[in-house]
Amino acid sequence: MASSSGAAQEKEKDPGGEEAFKVFLTEVKQIEKRDSVLTPIQQIERLTRPGSSYINLNPFEVLQIDPEATDEELKKRFRQLSILVHPDKNQDDPERAQKAFEAVDKAYKMLLEGDQKKRAIDVIQAARETIEHNMKEKRKLLKKEGKPILVEEDDEDVFKQSVHKQTMKLFAELEIKRKEREAREMHERKRQREEEIEAEEKAKRDKEWQKNFEESRDGRVDSWRNFQANKKGKKEKKQRSFLKPPKVKMEQR
Repeated sequence: MASSSGAAQEKEKDPGGEEAFKVFLTEVKQIEKRDSVLTPIQQIERLTRPGSSYINLNPFEVLQIDPEATDEELKKRFRQLSILVHPDKNQDDPERAQKAFEAVDKAYKMLLEGDQKKRAIDVIQAARETIEHNMKEKRKLLKKEGKPILVEEDDEDVFKQSVHKQTMKLFAELEIKRKEREAREMHERKRQREEEIEAEEKAKRDKEWQKNFEESRDGRVDSWRNFQANKKGKKEKKQRSFLKPPKVKMEQR
């Protein structure tokens, strides 16, 4: 019974799979509910703070909404935030308000698209699994060293913060890879275009050369005929001069 009880406690302490993810989402929802009361100025600050270009890659983070929220809840949250940060409502800081509004609009559109929403959820799940895996590895090492198997992520707040950081890291890594891929594709398109331009210019030169060649054909033929005629005339004249019989001297008696 003691062993069974210990296993149950360990499972409760370190839940896994879907149940663990649901617990995590509930905790995130509580945090987001607390943050949702931010004023327009605070929301603009949140969405335009240093590093926001990477932090805002997580659409759920931008909208402060539960990944399991319904489409109606998503729509309602978008309306609330878009009104709060809209440039027309924040004319004292229109540039940052516009940037914040664009971040909200982009996140909303991402979550309306099924595949993009699923990818975002997968990233959050992967971040949590990474932290849980790291915790297990730390416990194994502590157990091997004969030390208490308590790790800092056992603290609820530390665990949430670790998952949050890992989530941002994964989103950032995906964005960097996307940009690198786009750069490679752009370079390849540029190279192909340069080759196409070079081939077009070569074809144009060849066509121009062929045209000039055709147009000058008659002149070349006449020149060749004149050359051959002159050559033949000189040859015949030379031959006649060479075959001229010698003068016959008359004998004197």
